[in-house]
Amino acid sequence: MQDRQQPNDAAAHRSSAARGSALVIGSLGVVFGDVGTSPLYALREALHPLRSDGLERAEVLGVVSLTLWTLLVLVTIKYVFFIMRLANKGEGGILALLGLAQRGWRGPTPGLLIFAGVIGAALFYGDAILTPAISILSAVEGLKVAAPGFDEVWVMPISLAIIVGLFAVQSRGTGPLARWFGPVMLAWFVAIGAIAVPHIARDPAILNAFNPVYGVQFMAAHGWTSFMVLGSVFLCVTGAEALYADLGHFGRKPITVAWMWIAFPTLALNYLGQGALVVADAEAADSPFFLMAPQWFVLPLVALATAATVIASQAIITGAFSLTQQAVQLGLLPRLEIRHTSPDQRGQIFAPAVNTLIAVGVVLLVLGFQTSSALASAFGLAVTGTMLMTSFLAFVVVRRLWRWSLWTALLVMTPMIALEIVFLAANAAKLLHGAWFPLAFGAVLCLLMMTWMRGTAILAAQARANQRSLTEVIEEIARSGTPTTPGVAVFLTNDPETAPGGLLANLKHNRVVHEQNFVVSVHIDDAPTVDVNERAVVDALAPGWTRIALRFGFMETPNVPAALAMLRKSNRIDFAVMQTSFFLARRTILPSPERGMPLWRDNIYVALTRVATNAVDYFCIPRERSIEIGEKLSL
Repeated sequence: MQDRQQPNDAAAHRSSAARGSALVIGSLGVVFGDVGTSPLYALREALHPLRSDGLERAEVLGVVSLTLWTLLVLVTIKYVFFIMRLANKGEGGILALLGLAQRGWRGPTPGLLIFAGVIGAALFYGDAILTPAISILSAVEGLKVAAPGFDEVWVMPISLAIIVGLFAVQSRGTGPLARWFGPVMLAWFVAIGAIAVPHIARDPAILNAFNPVYGVQFMAAHGWTSFMVLGSVFLCVTGAEALYADLGHFGRKPITVAWMWIAFPTLALNYLGQGALVVADAEAADSPFFLMAPQWFVLPLVALATAATVIASQAIITGAFSLTQQAVQLGLLPRLEIRHTSPDQRGQIFAPAVNTLIAVGVVLLVLGFQTSSALASAFGLAVTGTMLMTSFLAFVVVRRLWRWSLWTALLVMTPMIALEIVFLAANAAKLLHGAWFPLAFGAVLCLLMMTWMRGTAILAAQARANQRSLTEVIEEIARSGTPTTPGVAVFLTNDPETAPGGLLANLKHNRVVHEQNFVVSVHIDDAPTVDVNERAVVDALAPGWTRIALRFGFMETPNVPAALAMLRKSNRIDFAVMQTSFFLARRTILPSPERGMPLWRDNIYVALTRVATNAVDYFCIPRERSIEIGEKLSL
């Protein structure tokens, strides 16, 4: 018996190890695409301000030291060892962190917390349009090194073709290709580490860059120039937020293992190798990444770099889709169309409006900035802003939810926040050189989110003031002897205490009620998912009248018929979807200069309502069973 048990335990151990390895490799393809392709341009741009009067060994050592320690402090210490512990039921990301911060407050959430989450989310979209543009351009530019006779004029058309193709296939989902993302990125990390080793071997003194003194001495000796260099050094950690945002897909351990054993060591080798090459040949600073490779390997490296940058772009596009779904569920954006592209993977989604918006933004960036060097000036500010908002919300979580003392929270968070403020200032220095673009893009999105939340709150207050109590209406129906008609009616409402507009309109126009009536409200929780056993609260109000409160997580699709069918299976209600009529209100919103918001913001809100998807589709209600009743409201 014991002999039989041992092989079973060994098989289970091997199976668990295989799953763990698959998650580690998978995380390389999704989590580390952006930060993993930053060596294409980060050190090149950091060295650029120093090249006018020649590059000295101490300067190169200083810049490489700053790069390595930025990776260590912001990625390894902040995100891998600290921020990823702030999981919201296993999920991460700026909006998941906002949900955690909200739990730390009793009563209404302070506006400052909401504002921090909105800013972080808006700036993430700015990052989402910059990453494909700079990554793909920098990879294709490697053709100039691979083939010296290559006509530079072809860089733009090739880059645009790849970008257009990338966004064109989004609607089909990435499931069939995603299984290759991890192995391709593993090959990429191995390659970027391997090409650096010979250069480090020829100049092992470059390893002194691990000593932070070189970075400090560089900053002290170069004044304002070092500040400009610092803005470009920050490019080495673009994409670090993805470690946290993709926490729910892989878990903390696989991401940590992938970073500590694969991504960080090979990135460190590559930056050290680039530094050693530039020390030996200052002219190599034009394109140190590709010039490190032997000539026979440059063209394969360009192909591998292009594949890696497409994967990096795909990861952040998918992240933008996920963020959009979360923002819609949390009420930060109108109900945008979200399509599921995989029957098995919940995270495989497609947001057509967001895809179009990002695609147009990326194409405009490429056409406007022309080269990856020009785009590097625009990169960084949006990422720094998102990181800073993450740190602020993390401070709130450890203070209010984890109950850390003020001094402990300050001791841990102040160095991170201070460093990020320095990087923010350094990137802000590039404001007139392109950094304004992601900032303006984020500001517009922030305005749209704040306007949507404000307008929705105004309409909700107005609706509450005009509606009648649900229990009073039910009692009035019973007293008046209103005729009943066979079947089931489901009335969707935002406020379970008041009579839905669909119910009042049905009474007014048809003067009947159904035999069975369900008043259903949908609440989106501040957690990513809700346990199915806690999905619904059923309250019998009177014969033929039942109130149902449904709860969904902000990463779930609010499928009302499916939730009701689940209640039917558990014998909590008698419900058959094909014998049911779903009543919903279709609102027509009119701008009003006399109420809460200025007229121009009213018009923005009205425009947003027009791009919102129909409530029938949002709640997954069969169209043939839905009845929409119109009503007019003024802002």
